[in-house]
Amino acid sequence: MSLSLIRLAFVACLGIALAGCTSTASDTTMSGAPIASAATLATPAAFAPTDSAPGTFARAKPYFVEFRARSAMSYGHTFAVFGVLDQNGRVPTDANGVLIPNMTEVTGLHPASTSNVPYTIGHVLPVPSETGPSDGDTENAYMTARYRIDLTEAQYRDLVAFIRKKQSSSPVWHAVLYNCSAYVGDIAKHLGLKTPNSMLFPKEYINKLEELNS
Repeated sequence: MSLSLIRLAFVACLGIALAGCTSTASDTTMSGAPIASAATLATPAAFAPTDSAPGTFARAKPYFVEFRARSAMSYGHTFAVFGVLDQNGRVPTDANGVLIPNMTEVTGLHPASTSNVPYTIGHVLPVPSETGPSDGDTENAYMTARYRIDLTEAQYRDLVAFIRKKQSSSPVWHAVLYNCSAYVGDIAKHLGLKTPNSMLFPKEYINKLEELNS
């Protein structure tokens, strides 16, 4: 094996050891989540804030963003859920602990594929990404950490506009240079929050995010 190939392999292994994001189908499947198609993963929830959203004006801050980490076979995934709180002031889920799609939406950065190949390449070179949900993001069963911020309508609309701008910028995914935690960190910074090092593993990243802002 040539010296250049050895160096390339070393960089890839280093990225795998240090980075804080994964969203491949095989990772979540091994932890119990079903495989979804790339088209399904790229489709965001339909929720958008409206004046008629149930319970939205019963409290001063009826909207929310929740920064989350979930498990996977490697080091996990960091992402955000945003939407309108239910009538009890909680993040809306059904009886199975799955996010209710017409009241919530998921955003997170991950390779634009259910294949392991772009994910592996992304530990060396930037790869095309998706910024919607990845497999397992909507299920509480896979959550390892979460930190919620409640928002007024004005704050929420501003946040949604920022997220839409981030999504339209077509960011690339790289395990070290710009991973899922870095993407979530940009959203947190927009809210004026302090953010930890994006090289932390997802669970530690979210817990540290809460610690820094509590």
